[in-house]
Amino acid sequence: MTMKTSPALRRTMLLAAGAWALPRPALAQPAAVGLEIGPPVTLNKALLDGLVATWHAAFNTGSVLRAFDPATQGAGGDVVVRQITTRSALPGLGGTIPLTGLLAVPAGASGTLPVVSWQHGTVFGPQSVPSNMTKLADAGYVMRDGVDSAETLFNIQRLASNGFAVIAADYVGKGPYAEYRPEAYLVQGASTKTCLDILDAGLVGLRDLGITPGHLFLNGWSQGALNTQWLAQALQRDGRAVRGAAAASPFNDLNETLRFWTGQVTYPAFGSTPYPAAPNWGPLAIMLLLGSYQAWHGLGGLMDAAVRTQYQQIARTFWSTQALDFDPALFPRTDALLAEGFFDGFTADVVSGFLRHLADSRATFWDYAAPMRLFYGLADEAIHPALSRQPLAAGGQRIDGAAVPGGSHRITFLASLYGSGAEVSRKPDVLAWFRYLMLA
Repeated sequence: MTMKTSPALRRTMLLAAGAWALPRPALAQPAAVGLEIGPPVTLNKALLDGLVATWHAAFNTGSVLRAFDPATQGAGGDVVVRQITTRSALPGLGGTIPLTGLLAVPAGASGTLPVVSWQHGTVFGPQSVPSNMTKLADAGYVMRDGVDSAETLFNIQRLASNGFAVIAADYVGKGPYAEYRPEAYLVQGASTKTCLDILDAGLVGLRDLGITPGHLFLNGWSQGALNTQWLAQALQRDGRAVRGAAAASPFNDLNETLRFWTGQVTYPAFGSTPYPAAPNWGPLAIMLLLGSYQAWHGLGGLMDAAVRTQYQQIARTFWSTQALDFDPALFPRTDALLAEGFFDGFTADVVSGFLRHLADSRATFWDYAAPMRLFYGLADEAIHPALSRQPLAAGGQRIDGAAVPGGSHRITFLASLYGSGAEVSRKPDVLAWFRYLMLA
């Protein structure tokens, strides 16, 4: 099917989700087995602050937050970034596949450094991943929305430049080796193992560089917020200490998220204005979710059983190519994508299995051994505050929340790193909070 988008619709979707689709290269199997550390790329302080000034303004739609202030929020120094490559045996795989990620350290670092494992949000297409930041080695390289990971840039500028080592995974089905396995979008086992294996590879990489890993922190946004919760739980089960974790726009219940996006459930409005509509990139995320669970949980036929007949070809095409060249007149609304009766009763065995797998991956009810802070927006189009706050009652005494008034999906994330005062309910930003936890 030949499908095209209008430039306006395409731009709106990209700004909302940070997404773009480019052809996936066919790559040869790497000869080396084990950890590979790429060449160092130095990002100087001026470059980091200049890029952040541009992207902070792009994320801060409507100027909900204060403008970026290099005097108080500027980089603490230069940062050296490297691509790391390892091999992983993910749940359900026979053998291993290559995985990539990013290792960022303060320039000239030595001795012991605290470590942040950063989990990025949803991206469409294979390139918008943390390791793409190494392309800044080219002085003429221009970062582009949906092609480069601005969210990773923020973590590098805010955390790595101020004394933390940052390790970030390119999720399976993303990055340079995207061809090796289908995407595992919000699939708990594969996603958690990917993040854990890249974290461990990065820790080895630090030691290879003569740096001793110190306290471990976790940080994530959106899809990465759920990955962060899953990672925190896995580390806790393994008896591995985490000093603290932050999650912005924290998905935790995928069943309820689907119901919210598709209009099956509503929640009280905040303030006098109507709550924002479900994200216009929501149908794309649902297509990725269905395709991922079909592939990784062996739910053959799920895509066709779950999607209405008139949208099945669009769903199949997007799952296989992640290309956004569709006709907007054919594009489904979030509340019209799924088959009639999807939430009301039995429709197909694979649909029932899908809903059970979603429920099994719920991160809502967990007693965290380490401090966990959830940043949630009061105008987040992707996750309603009522959903964001669900873990706060069950997460034990070490979990708390920071509301972001007027916070959309992107602004909530931005506030977690750069917000202050009333912008984050008088809670410290992630950098200040992690520094506090190191001394606590």
